[in-house]
Amino acid sequence: MVLIEHNKGRAKEKQKDFHVGQKVALLISARTEIGFAAVINGTHKGVLYKNEVFQSLKIGQKIDGFIRKVRDDKKIDLRLQEPGFEAIKAQSRKIMDNLKQQGGFIPLTDKSRPKVIADHFGISKKTFKKAIGNLYKKRLITLEKNGIRLCEIIGVSNFIQGGR
Repeated sequence: MVLIEHNKGRAKEKQKDFHVGQKVALLISARTEIGFAAVINGTHKGVLYKNEVFQSLKIGQKIDGFIRKVRDDKKIDLRLQEPGFEAIKAQSRKIMDNLKQQGGFIPLTDKSRPKVIADHFGISKKTFKKAIGNLYKKRLITLEKNGIRLCEIIGVSNFIQGGR
């Protein structure tokens, strides 16, 4: 265990290793040519690549993130979206909530422009397509030419609350 001196004189444990997928606290510290620099758990620096950021970020903003990769040169790549299928489940819930708020219809499809999807949900088009595919397979939505429609079925509230 390595200790570093905290700015108020208290010792603070320095995390020695991070692992891929680990949830971390980020403090956005700078905008760079490749994206955003962030301080990880108050001890390390990492980078969020601009092509993987689908929401607006501000210097000084605190936000949860995830370790994408710890490179051989010990630099750390970050992401804002949870990795794996958990991200798809979380985004599926977000889409379902939005559908309910919008009266059961959203004018977005798998053909919508990536920027429009990112502006609306703060996610990539790829993640959006996986999430609506997940909802469609569960027969919770129908895909129409101009958008997505919520199916009127029993069990939607159970899904939104995490039951499915």
